[in-house]
Amino acid sequence: MDARNPASRDLIERLVGFDTTSSKSNLALIDEVADYLRDHGARVHVLASDDRTKANLFASVGPDVAGGICFSGHTDVVPVDGQPWDSDPFEVVEHDGRLYGRGTADMKSFIAVGLALVPEMTGRQLSAPIHFALSYDEETGCHGAPHIIAAFDDALPRPDLVIVGEPTEMKVVNANKGIVVVTTVVTGLEAHSSLTDRGVNAIFQGGHLLRYLEDQALEFRTHRDADFDPPYSTLSVGTIAGGTAVNIIPRQCTIQWEFRPLPEVDIAAVVAAYDDFATETVLPEMRAVHPEATIETTLVVSVPGLAPDPDSAAEALVRRLTGANRSHTVSFAAEAGLFQAAGIPTVICGPGAIGQAHQPNEFIALDQIAKCEDFMRRVIDDVA
Repeated sequence: MDARNPASRDLIERLVGFDTTSSKSNLALIDEVADYLRDHGARVHVLASDDRTKANLFASVGPDVAGGICFSGHTDVVPVDGQPWDSDPFEVVEHDGRLYGRGTADMKSFIAVGLALVPEMTGRQLSAPIHFALSYDEETGCHGAPHIIAAFDDALPRPDLVIVGEPTEMKVVNANKGIVVVTTVVTGLEAHSSLTDRGVNAIFQGGHLLRYLEDQALEFRTHRDADFDPPYSTLSVGTIAGGTAVNIIPRQCTIQWEFRPLPEVDIAAVVAAYDDFATETVLPEMRAVHPEATIETTLVVSVPGLAPDPDSAAEALVRRLTGANRSHTVSFAAEAGLFQAAGIPTVICGPGAIGQAHQPNEFIALDQIAKCEDFMRRVIDDVA
């Protein structure tokens, strides 16, 4: 099965052609999409980031009323640096029924298919609007989507439901894990390494925190949900840095760690328990030697998971339109839980395979694009 709408292929090529790696601006892509949508009569809102180097886009087609269905996707992609690509990552190459390029699976094809069908949307008498929510910096912690959500009921119309087009091979996903990233800086006191009683070794003290985190990771394994793989919340220490020389007691140690909680896990409680251990158990030992010692913990990223909702209008609609007789779960993080936390029924369903995301020679199969087109046309039919 091949993509049947030539505009889908054209728009995939155009979107992939923009290098929207999260460390770079997405403004050129947003400007082109905004012009395209305005040319087709859509109501377009561009929401700049605080530093105005990036932007979200929210657009509506159909009647100018509250409610409707929202297609949600992120415009940023992960880096290609150091990856062994066989072709230019920002130029779409077709081979053996696949389109190769950074973002083809994650997740510019979903966005492109939706945009390609805008002329069909505007040619119908829709009973409710169809919206597009395109965000920045999803890959670095879902920083853009909250600004869209905060504008609902004020500058932007609140949709009735949201479909997040992350790559699920067009399977209906009603739950995903969240993601939390934490940075801890332990500050002790330097001293000559022969005088260990005169200093506070920040790396040793950080080691106590590492042991706590390892114990917490093992504890997570006892609370299982067989629908996920792995079937429990995971915790990992990603980086640790400290010290200046082997003969100097290290003054500082920085630890970066993340955990990916099951949807029902209380994120704030996990971080608070860690902080309590740091301040009530580790810090007093440090301050017994150096009263000015500190342990500072910063919550860098906190994105809730999407929790299963038996009464979700989003899940009911997508299952009906795809013909799926069951829903699935995924372990990757997404913006879906943010919309759900704002009280909007949300589901994840998009073309491509998550196994291709973030990989060299990322690709999407043409039959996945066709399935996405079929699904979105059913959405249009449903609101026409």
